[in-house]
Amino acid sequence: MMMMMMDGRDSPARPTVCVTGSTGYIGSWLVRSLLQRGYRVHATARDTDKAAKLLLSSSSSSSSSSSEGSDRLSVFRADLREEGSFDEAVRGCVALFHVAASMDFDASAQQNIGLCLSKLLTEEKAFEFAEAKGIELVSIVPPTVAGPFLTPSVPASVRVLLSPITGDPVLYPVLVSVNSRLGSVPLAHIEDICDAHIFLMENADAKGRYLCSPGSYSIPQLADLMSSEYPSFSSERFRLEFHDSIPSVISSNRLKSLGFEFKHDVREIVKQSVNCCMNCGFLS
Repeated sequence: MMMMMMDGRDSPARPTVCVTGSTGYIGSWLVRSLLQRGYRVHATARDTDKAAKLLLSSSSSSSSSSSEGSDRLSVFRADLREEGSFDEAVRGCVALFHVAASMDFDASAQQNIGLCLSKLLTEEKAFEFAEAKGIELVSIVPPTVAGPFLTPSVPASVRVLLSPITGDPVLYPVLVSVNSRLGSVPLAHIEDICDAHIFLMENADAKGRYLCSPGSYSIPQLADLMSSEYPSFSSERFRLEFHDSIPSVISSNRLKSLGFEFKHDVREIVKQSVNCCMNCGFLS
């Protein structure tokens, strides 16, 4: 996820910013957070009717202050595959939050996708472009993001986290893969992720890339937390299936050194994810 300061950070208080991917998990929450703080928001989406319905309903259903912010929201049609389609949306904006992303879980095991490599190369090229054009660019590297959500369907990352409960044959291997590579599963609460985006945009000292996670748990540890919130789920087999490992250190010290504070720990992330999915009927 990337953020470009297009006209610097010295613009008038609460100026106009652009958010791509506004119908997604992070995008929709970020739009609401920005409106709550008084910003004018240009939200982009491929389907403007869908975006307007989601963003206006989430705005009016929260607090009176964010409800009043609906007059500061404008929705623009834009598609990453169509060059020039973002021109109108970014016009007059002091910053761009690029959180749009597509995820394909239907690729075959035989395909050489190179997902991690593609993300690394994309980030490198983005920083090269920003330096050449004199643009201030910040990259935020999120882990598995979970917690409550505004979208009508359960976000993929929340379904990945809760896959030990659901037994999803496609998403559970994703969680296992992360645990195998890192020795644990780093997590972040959706509110903290969006707060970090805004915090870094407003901080004149922010530059480069930032990891954003308050902590990580192994799958057996996560399963134990899930069983405490969802009693019909047993975590016993996960303790037997996974051996103890030394987790990688996922440090957010660079972000915290600027003064950022996380509001939610891993236990709270799991609790809110389970409760939200029970309330919406995803977990019965």
